[in-house]
Amino acid sequence: MKTEKIYSAGIDIGTSTTKMVVSSFLLKNVAGVTHVPRIEIIEKTVIHQSPIIKTPFINKEIIDMEKIEQFIFQQYQLAQISPADISTGAIIITGESATKDNASEVVHTIADTAGHFLVATAGPDLESIIAAKGAGTLQQSKNTAKVIANIDIGGGTANIAVMQFGEVIGTCTLHVGGRLIEFQNGIVQSVSPPIMKLMEKWSNPLKVGDSAEDERVTQLIQEMVDIVAMTLSGQITDERHPLLLGHLPTWDKPVEAIVFSGGVAACIYENDCTKRQYDDIGEKLAKKLLQHEQLQTFLWIKPEETARATVTGAGTQTTEISGATIQVDAEVLPLKNVPVFNCYLETNNKEFDYTVKTAVERADALFSSQENRSPFALYFSQLPYLSFQDVHALCQAILQYLATRSSKEIPIIIVIQSDYAKIIGQTIQAINQTVPIICIDQIKVETGDYIDIGEVLPSGVVPVVVKTLAFHSK
Repeated sequence: MKTEKIYSAGIDIGTSTTKMVVSSFLLKNVAGVTHVPRIEIIEKTVIHQSPIIKTPFINKEIIDMEKIEQFIFQQYQLAQISPADISTGAIIITGESATKDNASEVVHTIADTAGHFLVATAGPDLESIIAAKGAGTLQQSKNTAKVIANIDIGGGTANIAVMQFGEVIGTCTLHVGGRLIEFQNGIVQSVSPPIMKLMEKWSNPLKVGDSAEDERVTQLIQEMVDIVAMTLSGQITDERHPLLLGHLPTWDKPVEAIVFSGGVAACIYENDCTKRQYDDIGEKLAKKLLQHEQLQTFLWIKPEETARATVTGAGTQTTEISGATIQVDAEVLPLKNVPVFNCYLETNNKEFDYTVKTAVERADALFSSQENRSPFALYFSQLPYLSFQDVHALCQAILQYLATRSSKEIPIIIVIQSDYAKIIGQTIQAINQTVPIICIDQIKVETGDYIDIGEVLPSGVVPVVVKTLAFHSK
């Protein structure tokens, strides 16, 4: 039973810092000789961690892409890995950096030149999940069965993911971070827009030029910590709160334990901010979090990673491996940001035509505009037992409603949780040899997820990244 090694990279361009990890994954067929092959990642090894550098900017609104690219290629040299050797991984832009004028250009340019990256962007919900994985919190929730919140606090945002039994049950993002107020030579140099908004009702708000020791700085930090505690305790209900970024918390179970990750967490757990050479509120924010009475009512758990949680999660925890019995048109890979629609087939009802027709119509309404039809993946989560005639009928229904719209840009994309991918893919191609088809299995997704599918590996599988961008409480 041979093994196969692939390489992954994670790059995190944050508000304050940029960092990178390079990892190797060992793949192996874990099924017996007489069973259907099942390729799994049996070992993950971080082979290089970059230093943590200050995110380079040309000015307040433009990221210095050239310097970031130089940094990345330097790390590849140190890791003794070529970008062409990278099969999977993630490049994400987080916090305030995601709002800069050239944020999208930076991420997509680097994703195209620095390896076969599957994730080219991430929203705050996904960032919070990646950080929770990198910090080890997702695994802790499996081990303890407790409802645990991972709070990843960087320079611009606090990304919260709440999980239990290894499943994410909700997310929330706050404008809480070390760089929201910056100092220079003992005076306030900048105050971020969310903090300005928070002070709109103040009779005498803090402003640029005030002393760094001004009591209003302490008051603002206290408000940030209060909102973190209120969010974790289920007390935040105002969706227009100035420090809330996006939606209200989406978990419906009380949080029992908390884990902090991110740059500010390095000050919390390691009690050492000497390495953090930033003239901002990060250190004071960490101290206030430690001293907050309401936060002390939770069980505190130490993370496996603090400042490197997000980049470690991006580089080692975002990739899944498809089943080995798949059917893919290699020419149309890789595919990025493909939305998923669950086509649910009831066990006792094999009316494939109506079910597929309805799913395609609903997916089109969700994901396509009047001008453009977008590719989407139909997900069959619980296929009943299918005879050969059933497979043929299902494939004819898929072709009837998807073949006319298919092209190299819009292939037919089918995701199956069980092991039917090869037979369904081959049957579709036997009926119609001209349609490009991607049919993969052993992947679990939901309507509203997005997937990225990488190029075919030598073992015949494809790396898949499932990106759950939003959570809704049931």
